[in-house]
Amino acid sequence: MSGLVDRHVGFLHALRAAGVPVSLAEGVDAVSALSALRWDDRETVRTAYAATLVKRHGHRPTFDTLFDLYFPRLVGAGAEAEAGDEEPTARDDPAARAALRETLLDALVTGDLDEEQRLAVEAVGRFGAMPGRGQGLSSWSAYTALRRLSPDDLIARIVAALTGDGLTEEEAERIAARRVGAFTARVEAEARRRIAEEKGPDHVANVAVRPSIDRLDFTAAKRADLEQMRREIQPLARRLASRLAREQHARRRGPLDFRRTVRASVSTGGVPLTTYHRPKRPHRTELVVLCDVSGSVASFARFTLMLVYALREQFQQVRAFTFVDQVHEVTRLFVPGADPGDVMADLAASTEHAARWGRTHYGRAFTDFAESFPHALGPKSSLLVLGDARSNNSYLAEDVLRDLVSRSRHAHWLNPEHRRHWDTGDSAASVYAGIMPMAECRNLTQLGQFVHDLV
Repeated sequence: MSGLVDRHVGFLHALRAAGVPVSLAEGVDAVSALSALRWDDRETVRTAYAATLVKRHGHRPTFDTLFDLYFPRLVGAGAEAEAGDEEPTARDDPAARAALRETLLDALVTGDLDEEQRLAVEAVGRFGAMPGRGQGLSSWSAYTALRRLSPDDLIARIVAALTGDGLTEEEAERIAARRVGAFTARVEAEARRRIAEEKGPDHVANVAVRPSIDRLDFTAAKRADLEQMRREIQPLARRLASRLAREQHARRRGPLDFRRTVRASVSTGGVPLTTYHRPKRPHRTELVVLCDVSGSVASFARFTLMLVYALREQFQQVRAFTFVDQVHEVTRLFVPGADPGDVMADLAASTEHAARWGRTHYGRAFTDFAESFPHALGPKSSLLVLGDARSNNSYLAEDVLRDLVSRSRHAHWLNPEHRRHWDTGDSAASVYAGIMPMAECRNLTQLGQFVHDLV
């Protein structure tokens, strides 16, 4: 029983480390739920854990990955190896690979999930073993198994088979890509399972499990991650709007109206049973956003603008400017109904907004902004700069930025790089941080908290 308790505690620790919030009470709830259920059905156990621990849909993929590590579906090579089959790695030859690919093709065409799972286990067993590795290094590789099997090369044949069954080519391509992607994920999960069996699930959870989508760095995100982040923006905006509405309601009362309170206390013998407050003057920020859209920083700027525009009713006015080395106002492009993510993607591909000098230049951009838009900032404005402060060792125009900050009510700089990377290479983070407050903002969680504090 102690082993099961240790496994449960380790699972909860891994979830927290990956960014899935799990309280002590929820951990107790999970134990209570599991004590009322049978343990002979693994999916029932998974569902019970998920129902008590997972609060957001975006955390479910991370939960499933860690659940498979701490509560694996099988041990070793599985039942086939125990039944006396030959060692899978001995069957790594062209004929065996060709036969396995044909079997995989049939499974992907028919959508046989059980067969795909069996083939993923077999593929890692045959082609994923890496004997002779040093101590502490992985002995199983999903990359090696997938490279030998090349499931991506089967997409055209899957599409041909599906179109022959009456599907359109577009539908067939979408289904084929999804099934091949799902099989790839199964192979990766099987490799993680085998490594966890050798080195323990804690080791794999620490080095091989990606954080939840709201904790994933903007600069490290893949294309699929960026699409999932886009889907998370609107729920994040709704949660922020609801939280802001509650807090603004709680702060609705202004300062105490002393004279009115004393005057009303005359009827109660001078005892101020009822207090009166002056109405609070409403104030909403005029936001001016200056975005570096070069390289990987563009994804970070895109999501920041998407969130800001999803909450634009919280601001009196929002003006958006983009730059690489020259500044362009793009506010007019964000018309009602427009997707800020699509707008930013179009801008990134636009020759009009490309760098005139071929590389990022913060000093030139700040100077251009001050000269071209002298009235953009005022006493009601908050200036928000988005960028990594890497200016290719060019001049920084500190005096210009200092003047821009002095003309603003508030000024903030969001940097998508980890703080440990500031001032490395051509980074001028400390120089700019000495002029205006600079905050690390690497993921959706940090971005949401910053926008909440800004409003």
